[in-house]
Order: sequence, then structure tokens, then C-alpha cells
Amino acid sequence: MTTAVNVSVNKKAWASVISEPAKEFPHTPLPTISGKIPQGLRGTLYRNGPGRLERGGVRMGHWFDGDGAILAVDFNNSGANAVYRYVETSGYKEESAADKLIYANYGMVAPGSLWDKFFKAKGVKNAANTSVLALPDKLLALWEGGKPYALNLKTLDTYGEDDLGGLSDSLPYSAHFKRAESTGEIYNFGMTPGLNSTLHIYKSTASGRIVQKAAHNIDGVPIVHDFVLAGQYLIFFISPVRLNLFAAMTGSKCFSDALEWLPSKGTQILVIDRQTLKVVSRGEAEPWYQWHFSNGYVDQDGAVIVDIARYDDFQTNQYLKEVATGETHTPAKSHLSRVSLNPQTGKVNKIEKILDCQCEFPNVPPEYVGQDSRYTYLSTFRPGTDIGTEILNAIARYDHHTGALLIADVGENRYPSEPIYVKDSENALQAWVTTVVYDGKSNASEVWIYDASRLNEEPVCKLELPGAIPHSFHGTWKS
Repeated sequence: MTTAVNVSVNKKAWASVISEPAKEFPHTPLPTISGKIPQGLRGTLYRNGPGRLERGGVRMGHWFDGDGAILAVDFNNSGANAVYRYVETSGYKEESAADKLIYANYGMVAPGSLWDKFFKAKGVKNAANTSVLALPDKLLALWEGGKPYALNLKTLDTYGEDDLGGLSDSLPYSAHFKRAESTGEIYNFGMTPGLNSTLHIYKSTASGRIVQKAAHNIDGVPIVHDFVLAGQYLIFFISPVRLNLFAAMTGSKCFSDALEWLPSKGTQILVIDRQTLKVVSRGEAEPWYQWHFSNGYVDQDGAVIVDIARYDDFQTNQYLKEVATGETHTPAKSHLSRVSLNPQTGKVNKIEKILDCQCEFPNVPPEYVGQDSRYTYLSTFRPGTDIGTEILNAIARYDHHTGALLIADVGENRYPSEPIYVKDSENALQAWVTTVVYDGKSNASEVWIYDASRLNEEPVCKLELPGAIPHSFHGTWKS
């Protein structure tokens, strides 16, 4: 609900950057702190996340509610420069003009009386705060409850909502697209709720234009945040979280608080043919929750292998709600889990824990999306961290061949963003990992560049950003 929430005086170092709204800055050359920008690193790093969690003296109810703000860091022959801008959605502009919260969102009901909430509510604000998709002629700010917002790739000026040539008014476009490196095709989905929800699946050209759609029924109103491309299949794991429709529709609870953990439903499995977008099979497995998939592929025996950041329950949602207050206390432990299943029947062959440490934002090099990748890059915690009170404070590379975990320990009270893998443009054997590091001691942010195979060594380059960048969710690289 939109009631004031104070950032705790006992807050950890990570909380300072979200205590006040982030400040935009124009294109600014970035001073080098140490090292040198690699010659083969040329392109733009984009990151998206909640830039402000407060409006008119009122805190937002969940980390997911914050207005989206995008950082673009351009690497060129002259060095690097950066720009940071809010996504100017219609809801953002309206609330900015009124200097107060107007809309409901994931962790907030609409302000006002029950009558206002039920009969006068303006609906949910598109926060445009979760991820980015870089297309040849525009950047898309993604948020799974609505259409993408298109922005200028260089200036980050907001153009407006984009239907990609195939999204009607009611069709949302998720934050977690999958791009097939070999064809350039982009796959994504959107959920429309109802007594039986509809899962919409989209196939797009490399330009982002939707050329094929399909719709499939889903039981109740679940949370479907991500999916995976695995060979010729698209795989959805639908965890046993369902929305209490009555509570959400009457405004007695916000969307987040109306979600119920129902483990008896198990995890539903949906296997889709990526060419026809038709259902190949449906299956069921034991209950778990995942926000994010790492990757998937088809092995030599025809089984689909899927790696996920797995939680045993839905406590992770409470933990993420607490982040918005600046103080967390709910433990939400995850691990990297591997699921093997028969795509023709949807039946699970085997589930195994392959990495028993906190794992989030797992990803693989873009050229291995949908194929067997030796390495998974991920966010985790420094050894000895109290994961109930801290947020992710390390990045790492997991080697599926040797089982080795290579950790980049950025130091105490520093918080790196999700690792983004970038192949060197001049040397096919060289790759880099970029991350934006918030330093809670100095309330400042920096861009760090690592050799992708030497994460446990010092970064090859550190660059100073002109302002502190709040913790972001997802990013991408555009060569």
C-alpha cells in the first residue's frame, strides 16, 4: 500500500543508494581510475533498474515498483562516456507533474478509499524498469506487465510505447526475451490474467518486428517471469504461485501480497516448438520457484537440459519487498539446479543441485544461448556474507566441466551488477565481463571490466561514473 516507509537507521551500505531518487546525468566522459579499456571492447553497455522508490515523501511498496532508469556506457576509440536517464512513461510523467504516487503497481494498491481503488483506479503503471533489448534502430525498456517503451539508442530520449508491429492494446511483452544467435530471431512472451490465464508467445525478426504469435491456456494466475530457449524448444517452468484474484481486483491487497504459495500444485512444465509455437507436451514436477533461467540445450540423447536459479519456496518475494525499505531480514537461499526432461512427454528424468551457493542473474555467452555452454556467469555473495541482511555482492563464473567457481570479490560494502559477457571484436579467443559496481562507503558507482577467464584477478579497467547508480536488474551489450 502507498504508505510512508522509512529507510532504517540500521541500514547496510547497499541501502544508501536507494534512500533517495537517483539523479540523471547527460553524456559525460568517464575518467579512468585504473587500467585501460581493451582495444577490442567497442560498443555500448545498457543497464535498467528502479531509479526512484519514492515520490512526494511516500516510499513505494516493493523494489519492483521503482521507476525505470537506464544507464548507457559507450566505449569508443576516444575512451568511454555515459548517460543516465529515466524512462519517461506516461505514468512517470503524470506522477512527476503531480509530485505524488497515483497508480497501483506490483507492491502498491492505488491510493484513496476502497471506492476509489475499485471504481476510479487508473490501473497499473508501466514501470519500464526490468531489462533492455537493443535493436538496430532503438532501445526497448522492458517490463513484463505491459508494452515495451522505445528509446533513442544514444540519447535515451523516450519515444513512447512500441507495439513491435504485433502487440494489441491488451498484450504485454516480458522483460526476458531470448535471442537465437545463429538466426537473430527473438522470442518472448506475455501473460494476460483471468480465471484461466493466457500465455502469449511471440517470434520476432532481428529488427524486433513480431512475425508469429501463439496463445496457450494456463491454470489460474501464476508468476511467469522467465523462460528458456533449448535447441528447437521453448521451455516454461510455472511454479506453484497463484494470484488471489478477488483480493487483487478489489484492491484489498496489492498484486504482490495477493500471491499465494500453493506447493500442492507442483511445478507445471510447458514445452513449445520454437518454429510452430505449438505445445509439444505438458508435464509436472516437484514444487520450486525460480525468477531466472540460466540456459537450456538438447543433449546427445534428445533430453532437454535446463539450468535455473532455484528457490525452495516463494520467500524470495518477501526479501525483495524488504529491499525497498533499505533493510532486509528474510533469508531467501537459492542454488543452481539442473533439470533433465523428455521434451515429447514433459516428464522429468532428473533434478540435481549443481552449485550449492547463492545464485541469481545466471547467464551464458550469447553465442551459446540454447546450446551447451561450458560456462555460466552469475551473481552471488562473498563468502561469509549474511544473506538475510545483504544484497548480492559478488559475481562469478561456474565451469560445468570442472565444477570450479571463479569469484570476483569486489570488496566489502561494494555491490556489482549482473555480469555481462562481451566477446572481443578483434580476438575471437578473448572475452570480457562488464559490471557496474556501487561503492556503499563512498556512495559512488564505477564501471569495472574483467578478463572473462580471470574473474579472480584485478579488473583490467575501472571507470568513474559521475553519479551513484541504484542497483539494477538486467542489462545488455550492443556491439
